Formats: sequence, C-alpha cells, structure tokens
Amino acid sequence: LNELSKKKVIGCEDSGAVPKFQLPASGFAHFLLHLLLPPAFLYQEYRDTSKQQEIEQRRQRDGLPPGVPVGGGGTGTGSMSPPALQLQLRNSARSLSLWQNLEAVQESGLLSQLPQKEIIMQEAMFELVTSEASYYKSLEVLETHFLRNPVLVNTLSQSDMHFLFSNIKEVMKASERFLMDLENRIEQSIQISEVCDIVHHHALEHFHVFTTYVINQVYQEKNYRRILWGNQAFREAMAILENHPCVRGLSFTSFLILPFQRITRLKLLVQNILKKAEENSEREANAIKAHQQLEQIVKECNEGVRKMSRTEELISIEKTLEFKSKSVPIISHSRWLLKKGEVQQMAGPKSTRTMRSRKLYQPVYLFLFNNLLLITKRSSNGEKFQVLDSCTRAMLRTEDQEDQGQLLANVFNLKLLENQEERQVSYMLKTNSMSEKLRWICALTPNRRTRFMSTSAHQPDSPQVQCIQSYSSQEPDELSIEMADVLNLLERTDDGWMMGERLHDGERGWFPIRVIEEIQSKEVRAQNLREAFRIHQAQETGASIQTGTRIGMRGGRRTAKVSNYFSSLSDPVEDV
Repeated sequence: LNELSKKKVIGCEDSGAVPKFQLPASGFAHFLLHLLLPPAFLYQEYRDTSKQQEIEQRRQRDGLPPGVPVGGGGTGTGSMSPPALQLQLRNSARSLSLWQNLEAVQESGLLSQLPQKEIIMQEAMFELVTSEASYYKSLEVLETHFLRNPVLVNTLSQSDMHFLFSNIKEVMKASERFLMDLENRIEQSIQISEVCDIVHHHALEHFHVFTTYVINQVYQEKNYRRILWGNQAFREAMAILENHPCVRGLSFTSFLILPFQRITRLKLLVQNILKKAEENSEREANAIKAHQQLEQIVKECNEGVRKMSRTEELISIEKTLEFKSKSVPIISHSRWLLKKGEVQQMAGPKSTRTMRSRKLYQPVYLFLFNNLLLITKRSSNGEKFQVLDSCTRAMLRTEDQEDQGQLLANVFNLKLLENQEERQVSYMLKTNSMSEKLRWICALTPNRRTRFMSTSAHQPDSPQVQCIQSYSSQEPDELSIEMADVLNLLERTDDGWMMGERLHDGERGWFPIRVIEEIQSKEVRAQNLREAFRIHQAQETGASIQTGTRIGMRGGRRTAKVSNYFSSLSDPVEDV
C-alpha cells in the first residue's frame, strides 16, 4: 500500500490543461480506486453496470424451476444457488469488483471458514465502499476537468459559476471524509466488521450538504440551458471538455446530478445490507439507523425540489387563468398540480330543423390540483384559459362508460357533487385513448379500486414488474423509474401503459410498458415483498424508538393493514 501511495493517480494525464486527480492522502484510496475499479470506471459506469447486473440476477432467479428457494444462503446441489449466482454475475467481464477476489482475502482462508450468508454480507458492505470510491472519482473529474478549467471559468460570471456548481466543494469534502472512514475500517481487518455505523454518523453530521445541492438543482438546470444558449464562448469550451477522453463520452450534466444519484443509491445499498442482516443483531440496528437518516435526507431533497418547482408552476398557471365569475385563489403552499390536459366534452343532442347536427364534442382543458379541479376553455390564441367551473377534489366522482362505437369510445362521466355555484353537475368527457381515459379517472378519483391491489392490500400475489430501461416522467401523474426498480402493478391498459407502486419507497405513477418486463416467478415476487416488508418494518421500528410511539402507529394512523398483508410472508410458505 505504501508503494501504491507513491504512484501517480490515473486520470486525465494526456492533457496538460487538465489537473491530475488529487485524492485523499491515503495509500488505501489508490488501492480502492485503481485496483478494485476497472480503468476509468466512473460512478456513472458503476451505476449502470450495477443496475444491469441486478436485472440479470433477477432474470436468472425468475427462470428457476418452481419450488427452488430464491433467497438466503442455501447450498443446494445441482443448479447454482442464488447467492452463488449473484457472485458469478458480479464476477463477469467488466463487472464490479468482489471482496472474495481480493488476494488478501483468498490467502487468508476466510472463504473456506465463513458461511455463504456472511460472504454475501461482506460483498454488500464492500460494494458500498467501492461505489463510494467510484463516486468520489467522478466528483474529481467534475472538479479538475470542469470546475478548475481556466478556459471554462473565464467564460462565466461569478454568479453563473455559483448557479452551475453550487456547493459542490462541500459535497466533495463530505464524500472525502466518508471515504476515509470507510477505508480506515477496512484497513483494520480484511473481514469487514461493519459499515452502517459509519454511514449513520456521516449522514447525521455531514450529509446535510446534499440537501442544499439537490434543491439548487432546479435553478442549476435552468441556468445551464440559459448559459449554453446565450454564451457562445461557454458553449465552445464545454464542447471541447465533453469530448475529452477522461469523461468517457459522458455529458457535463451527468456529473452535475451525481450527488442526488449517490444519496439515493446509498440508501438502497444500506437497504441491501439491512435485508441480509441477522434480525435483532447489531448490524441490523446500525443499518436501521443509517437507513432512517438517509431516508430523511432523501425526503428533504425531494420535498425541497418539489416545493420550488410546484410554486413556480402555480405562479405560471395563475397568470394564464381568467375567471368568468368568482375568482379562486390558486397559489398555496398546500397545493400542487397533479395533471393537466385537453379532453372533449359531450355537448349533448343538438338536432334542429335548421341545423341537422351540431358538433357532438367541444374541447375543454382541465387543471387538476391535489385539492381542486378547474374546468377551463382555451382562448383562441392558446395563451389564456377561461375558467368555466371548479370543484374541490374531494367532491369529484367518476364513472367509466363502456365503448359504444367510435363516437362513444374512451368516454367517462365526471360528476361534481358541489361546484363553484354549489350545484351538482355532470360532464361527459372523451379522451384520445384508453390509457388517457384511465389516467384521468385515476387522477380525479384516486381512492377508486384499481384493477390490481396495492402492496398495502390483502392480496398475497400481485403482479410485479422490473424496470429494464430508465424512464423520466413527462407529465405530473407519471413516475420516473430507474433500471432494476421493482414495482407492484396496479393498472394496465391495452395501449401500452401501466400504473405501478415502487416497492422500495411506495411512490406511484404511470410509465410505458416498453421500459419494463414482468416478473413471472411467484417465488421471486414473494421474496421481493418479504424484503420490502423487512424495510418497512425496520422503518416503523426505528420511528417508534425515536418518537416513543408504539409500532403499528404512524402519524396518528394505524399501519396494521400493511402489517397484516405482509404477516403471512413472515411465516413459512410451501412453495417458497
């Protein structure tokens, strides 16, 4: 290790204009970054590789014969056991490094002494460490190749520099401290004793800088587009930097979003350790504390971003509205947009002697907020919306109508139990597709029964899917999903859309069928639900300890429904 610390760090060495990486003054940092990681293995590459391997592992498990266990550390003969399969996949070409492949581990004799469950736990903790090293390496590229580049810096004003890079230096310092403590832990013993206690300490003491950075990303993205569009010198300098070999063909923006990607990924890595930890052990207790602290940070990041973007959106919408009679205040901290768009309103029978038939449908534009619906008509120039009617969301009811020919296809009835004039009115609405109709019905009346039950319902085997291609939401009712996300299926349309509930955080939304594949194995689905419940149970336990409340209560509401649903999964199941 001492010899390693004397060597130059591999980086952007073929360009004199770009400083070489300056990593923490620890020989072990070089060990982690350059022996454990493939050449130029940046965090973006690690993240994609890790998720792809997770998908492949789940596919392999999905193809196991019925009755073969999919979890634990079994040592069955014949076909490869799931833990061994996981290690084989991670050990394939251009894969992540394995703890068990370290020369020191192989020479120690630990592999013949430790049970397979412990080896899997070592790999889970080891991945947390090596992925942090990869993340730090990518931050170094952001700093040395972009932030410190004199040509790029000279094209920007001081305020634009702040808009683009925010408090990235503080984020880097937090990662450096974290990585050093992780390295010190591994240096103590080649068999890793624990990492989640370190995660908890740093999340509690240092990771608040993530929240500041992520919330600023709303302005960061807008200002980057503004600068790129209006600053030719910046645009030319950025094009040269993005084409440099050291960034591996990755865009500048892929480096800017690293902190939020890392804090969410770190939470999932801790979840993975928690799933494997022995119940009532010190490892489990540390994992629960670390996970709760990370969950709080992720929540603060999400809420901060949503609050800023929602307020801007409300201000923008209010400027376009024209009220025919009583004005409704739109801007409120407790209000946000759920869905908007044009639908066709059935005008009713219009047959007369002078006009045999009038247009059956008239376009109306709906603005649906979490607590309010506005029914509007777009102006001729398309810039303003005249409000025709409004109703609180709680007073909405929908009724699906069966298709009766092309004119009456994709029609549903919307009833306002009490509109702005305190009257009950009904609207017959038509959409362009079946999926659009179902999405409007689900958004307008969210408490209606979905075709498939959610994970909080009493159904032991709901359909599940895994994401095989990342998808960014295009509309408010859609869900952004990442590769390897597992979702419980709630709705499915015949024209290519699904609504799902992500298992690891309970977020719901719509996404296209083309980015997912269905999980066929009942055993794999049951295992996914048991693991999700383990995380949920851990969160409830940690929350009850912190607040002094009884398990089973949250925010004054009983959570027994979820517990009852999963309770059967904690008992032996015949086919699992």
